[in-house]
Amino acid sequence: MFTQKKLIAEFEKQDFTQIIFPHQKTDWAEYLQEAQATFVNIINAVRKQQKCLVIAYDINSVKKHFKEFDNLEFIKYETDDTWARDCSALTIIENGEKKLLDFQFNGWGNKFAHTKDNKMSKALSSYYKYPMQSIDFVLEGGGVESNGDGVILTTTNCMHNPNRNPNLNAATITKELQNYFRVKEILYLSHGHLAGDDTDSHIDTLARFIAKDAIMYVQCKDKNDEHYEALTNMEKELKTIASAKNFKLIALPMSKSVYFEGERLPATYANFLFVNGAVLVPIYNVETDEAALDIFRKTFPQREVVAIDCSVLIRQHGSLHCISMNF
Repeated sequence: MFTQKKLIAEFEKQDFTQIIFPHQKTDWAEYLQEAQATFVNIINAVRKQQKCLVIAYDINSVKKHFKEFDNLEFIKYETDDTWARDCSALTIIENGEKKLLDFQFNGWGNKFAHTKDNKMSKALSSYYKYPMQSIDFVLEGGGVESNGDGVILTTTNCMHNPNRNPNLNAATITKELQNYFRVKEILYLSHGHLAGDDTDSHIDTLARFIAKDAIMYVQCKDKNDEHYEALTNMEKELKTIASAKNFKLIALPMSKSVYFEGERLPATYANFLFVNGAVLVPIYNVETDEAALDIFRKTFPQREVVAIDCSVLIRQHGSLHCISMNF
C-alpha cells in the first residue's frame, strides 16, 4: 500500500510555536539579559496569535520574565543552545494523520556542542500529542522548505555537505528525502551564501516558500557587495525554477551590512516567521529594514506584519526563524 506523506508548509495553519529560552550555559552568556529580552519579545509576539511552548532550563526562573501566561506553556529541559529550528522535530502528514520526524542533529557538521539538543525531541516526546519517529539521517529544519504540495527547496551546499551524512552520495540523499517526505521533487540551489553563516547555506537564510507557487528570496543589487555574484547566480537559478514551475518570485533586499566585534553577520530578511494570522519579520536597526517591511506588507495584506528587532540574535549568526519551530 502506498504511503501518502507531506511535509507541512509553514504558511499552513499551526498548532503552536516552540522556542528554547536562553540560559547561562548557552552561547548567549556574554550578553544574556539582552538575549533573554529579545526572546521574551518574540514569545509575546507569537502568543498573541497562537500557543507558544517555551523549553526552559528552569521553569520558575523563566516565568519571571512574563507578566501574563495566556497562550504560554513551559516544559523543563536543559539544552546546549537555543536553535529550535534545527534540533526540533518536523511535522508531516502521513495517510491523513499528523506525525513528527525526529532527525539527527550534529551541530551543523560537528561545529558546536549538540548532544543535549540532539536528544531533546525524544526527551520531550511524551508532551507532543502526535507520534514521533526517530530518523537515522542528519537534517536541520532550516535546511528544507516545503510548499506543502510535493516540492521541497534546499541547497546543495548544506544537504550534500559531507559533514552531515558522509556515507551517502548526492543521489542517495535525494532518494532519502523523497522517502521521508514523499515529495514529487527536490529543488536544489547551488548558489547563495551569507558571510558569517555557520549552517553551510541553510535555505531559510536565502529563499522561502510563502505559498505553494511563490518564493520570497534575498536579492543583492550592489555589485560591490561580497554577496553579489553568489546571490545573482542564485536569483538566476530561481528564475529558471519559476519559469519551469510557474512560480511567482518576490525579491527581498539584501540587508545593509551588520557587524559585531568587526565581523560581518548573516543578517537576512528571509529568516521571517509565519504564525497564524501574522508574519514576524526580523529587522536589524539598519536603513534597509523599512524597505523590507514594505514588501512584506504588500505581499501579505491578510496577515499582520510584525517587526522584531533581531540585532542581538544575529550576533550568534542566527535570526528569528532559526530560534523557533512551528508545529
